[in-house]
Amino acid sequence: MYAISLGDGAELRPLEPWHAAEFLAHLERGREFIGRFIPFGAQVVDAASARETLQRYADQRAADTASHHGIWLDGKLVGGVLTLHFDAATGNAEVGCWLEPAATGRGLVTRAMRILIDWAVEERGIHRVEWVAASGNVPSIDVARRLGMTRDGVRRQAHPYGGVRHDLEVWSILAPEWREARARAEHNDH
Repeated sequence: MYAISLGDGAELRPLEPWHAAEFLAHLERGREFIGRFIPFGAQVVDAASARETLQRYADQRAADTASHHGIWLDGKLVGGVLTLHFDAATGNAEVGCWLEPAATGRGLVTRAMRILIDWAVEERGIHRVEWVAASGNVPSIDVARRLGMTRDGVRRQAHPYGGVRHDLEVWSILAPEWREARARAEHNDH
């Protein structure tokens, strides 16, 4: 399987059902932090549910409707990036991420997401990549900005979670915009 270096001891790799124990341990470390705005992993409470969740993701990848990738830092799973609602026929996909607190502030999600979006656009022909985040999830929105996305709008109080109705911000980038943003980023890296 692949392992793509993200630099600084970090790698992007497939997140597979056989990672269940590691996935559960990762969610236990970051459950409260990750769960502030998204229910991701809330149903993962033991080894069996961790394996079932990862198998569901593997089935979605096999059906070409989603893809899930883990971020490992110094050999430890600390988060991931994913495509949701992946539709190659229409050229639309949503992307998302999660990260445990110990791995924040290192640019890992931004670097991993650049790889994922580049794959979606260049290899799979996705034209529109969408990012949806609760308005209060400032770190997530900051990643969308760093990726060169445009804020399309706000779905007011669209996300009932944790006893609160959260506004959801919708951000997107189109394939030509992605190529321009990537070229600017590569130029700035040199």
